[in-house]
Amino acid sequence: MAHEALAEHCIELFSPLGRARARRMFGGQGLYVDDLFIALIVDGRLYLKTNDATQQHFADAGGQPFVYAGSERKPIVVMSYWTPPAEALESPALMTPWARLALEAALSARKAAPSRSSSRVSAKKVSPSRKTATPAAPKTAASRSRKS
Repeated sequence: MAHEALAEHCIELFSPLGRARARRMFGGQGLYVDDLFIALIVDGRLYLKTNDATQQHFADAGGQPFVYAGSERKPIVVMSYWTPPAEALESPALMTPWARLALEAALSARKAAPSRSSSRVSAKKVSPSRKTATPAAPKTAASRSRKS
């Protein structure tokens, strides 16, 4: 099945879980449910997102991890995406338990990741010439009484 045809089929399979959509990426397709990235299609194969809590389900069902050639330091890279059982591709009812595991992993990853807005603020650099003085701590009744 070509990437586009498989992506359309997966959108149908994932639709009971929410608004499903596909997006081209890295020579394949990324699949989302309610704006959560839960799967990818590479070389005509579907891989669902996993984490430490869900990965063993896929392994026990005979799934294979998404692996690609890396660099000299790390020649083989194993990603946290695994193939579901072949029969899961037959119907939304058979895919739903596997897609729910992928959603669980995506939600878990979203909660663990720092928010983009806070990382932008902390990454902001202040040029040495524009440094501002640190404001003094507010005076409390206790600090005023120590001075007297």
